[in-house]
Amino acid sequence: MATKWKDIRRTHSPEVEARIRQEVIDAAAVMSLYQLREARQFTQVNLSKVLQVNQGAVSRMEKRTDMYVSTLRSYIQAMGGQLQIKAIFPEGEVQIDQFGSIREPEPDTQLAAQS
Repeated sequence: MATKWKDIRRTHSPEVEARIRQEVIDAAAVMSLYQLREARQFTQVNLSKVLQVNQGAVSRMEKRTDMYVSTLRSYIQAMGGQLQIKAIFPEGEVQIDQFGSIREPEPDTQLAAQS
């Protein structure tokens, strides 16, 4: 007869169980690009088609420890996400907007600037 995991698992106090649960949640919130891509059910080939690069470029991107913000933004957007950059201090968090998308001026604004 099969034994259920909950019947044989070592039990902890409610406080320890809550801490363990939070640690699992926190660990799931931190992923490498490779893990993120897999969790979003993309292959390197799928992502390379969206990014219009070859599969090797996606592989190299996932192995980098340093890259342009625009490259990382493109990678995240190709999977349907949005990149946000935050500075985290003991007093709180601040969203950095300096790296937002550069937008082309409106056509009317361009004409007024040329006049």
